[in-house]
Amino acid sequence: MTEVRVGILSTGSYLPKLEVSNEEVAERVGVTAEWIERKTQIRSRRYAAPHEATSDLAASAGAAALEQAGLTADQVDYLIVATSTGDFPQPPTSSLVQHRLGADAAACFDVNVVCSGFVYALALARSLVTVEPAALVLVIGADLYSRIIDFDDRKTAVLFADGAGAAVVGAVPEPYGIIGIDLHSRGDAHHLIRVEAGGSRNPATAGTVAEGGHFFRMDGRGVRDFVVDNVPAALRALADRTGHDLSGVDHFVPHQANGVLIDEVAERAGLRRARTHRPLHKYGNVGSASVAVALDEAHRAGALRPGELVLLAGFGGGMSIGASLLTWGAGDGPAARAAHDAREGRAS
Repeated sequence: MTEVRVGILSTGSYLPKLEVSNEEVAERVGVTAEWIERKTQIRSRRYAAPHEATSDLAASAGAAALEQAGLTADQVDYLIVATSTGDFPQPPTSSLVQHRLGADAAACFDVNVVCSGFVYALALARSLVTVEPAALVLVIGADLYSRIIDFDDRKTAVLFADGAGAAVVGAVPEPYGIIGIDLHSRGDAHHLIRVEAGGSRNPATAGTVAEGGHFFRMDGRGVRDFVVDNVPAALRALADRTGHDLSGVDHFVPHQANGVLIDEVAERAGLRRARTHRPLHKYGNVGSASVAVALDEAHRAGALRPGELVLLAGFGGGMSIGASLLTWGAGDGPAARAAHDAREGRAS
């Protein structure tokens, strides 16, 4: 069986219009703007408008990726939304995105691996295209954390924000595309990142709301230790398995957790010559969207050149780690249209 090369054909993102400065957040949480930037490298972030939900952000990012690829929504075969802040417990947020985009032919489903979500969804998209080479998959990472932030908790309130990023995934020619993807889960550390109420174990009641059980909670020190102890090793293992060296990576696109933490991960992993893409200074930590948003910014700025090695790294609740190494290229409208035309030709 001939191996199918799978890659990213286009990217897109959407950030809400409301920009919230460190000064505004600092006043609410009782710290200084200088403290926030020194601890996180974040200077501002975006919050969704009152009428916006996660599906709205996701649909806008997906539409941008489709436009860049020269595709229409009805040409999408699969639609995957990675989110930990869905519009509702049911139905899947992807169903709402499908309806808004008009992607009526797409099978759609959600993935919740918190901030690793986009890379996990990318792995699923790669598998779908491997078994159905003419398929086009729209992968979206989207989160809206401003609705679950506790502004009495400065550890989380200064970090998290709202946004969405997307990619169209399909078959690409040699030598482009995904070289390898590694996914890791550590359920023994699930307590480090959590929302304690609103699920089947602790259903929503007036009491859980009064106690703040629906707010996002994070053990900051525990998360930092987990990331430093596990993420660099996971990146090195992926490079070794695929016959590469991290010193040869051209671009590092990590989860935008915290700028200080990103620096430490890059140093410990040995990413000596890689350009690290970090739009968190203006967008903050946008959860499942952060890798996709950073990738889209780099792509649209012309920073990624065909043939360059790009390393994506997500890490988040679960605890979870997702890493993908790919050779950038063939990400353009003609490639996407060729994949669609091939599928249409076989169908007829």
